[in-house]
Amino acid sequence: MLSRIFRFIEEQGAVPGMQLAHAGRKASTAAPWNGGKAVPESEGGWRPVFAPSPVPFAEGYITPEPLDERGIARVLKGFADATRRALVAGARIIEIHSAHGYLLHEFLSPLSNFRTDSYGGSFENRTRMLRQVVEAVRAVWPAGYPLLVRISATDWVEGGWTIDDSVALAKQLKPLGVDLIDCSSGGAVPNAPVFAGAGYQVPFAERIRKETGIPTGGVGMITSPQQADHVIRTEQADVVFLAREMLRDPYFALRAADELRQEGPWPKQYARAKRS
Repeated sequence: MLSRIFRFIEEQGAVPGMQLAHAGRKASTAAPWNGGKAVPESEGGWRPVFAPSPVPFAEGYITPEPLDERGIARVLKGFADATRRALVAGARIIEIHSAHGYLLHEFLSPLSNFRTDSYGGSFENRTRMLRQVVEAVRAVWPAGYPLLVRISATDWVEGGWTIDDSVALAKQLKPLGVDLIDCSSGGAVPNAPVFAGAGYQVPFAERIRKETGIPTGGVGMITSPQQADHVIRTEQADVVFLAREMLRDPYFALRAADELRQEGPWPKQYARAKRS
């Protein structure tokens, strides 16, 4: 399956991607560097916000309205419509964001989903929303175009979503046309005791990959070319996703290719500065 993604990227060249998300009970809030709390309507915030259950994320957040069947149908249509727009805009890879305490993760986690209908309670019910979103997106997204899903592989809290749940979820998503699971963690509740460190989330990607056969992406505090290369060479994950390190160093990919003695797509103007 991963070779199909790589062939696609090789054939397409530079491949634009788009991540689709619904903020759920974390909606209408300020950016993290601006405090992250609810934004008043007078300052551009909005009401209501929606979630599986009427429980705010934390103090200072909005109490959400629980989605009814019509609301769920609107969300599913919204994801499908967003997929169409992404396709028209030129995106060729889609990632569904089902992590970090946003709407789809809220349905998955027992810490935020207290429903008693067909979308709450059992594992099968709590994963229903994500499965339906995947189906709605795949119905629009061309079969030959990669579809990724980002998950929080664990909530890091007793009684919450676990890596065992993530393995079971991956087994559900693979036959629905998901090409890769992007393995992050946390975000369901505030102040979770996350045991962060270099590559601390990579074991989640490794376990899901080995137990389900679906390709995975490793993320989180991967900061050096050698570290990323080790993750791939030891088959802990199929790809490595970088975010903060790319913000720190926009030329990380070129530098990594140079340090690992690989040919990189250096612009001709940079050739003089390239280490020989």
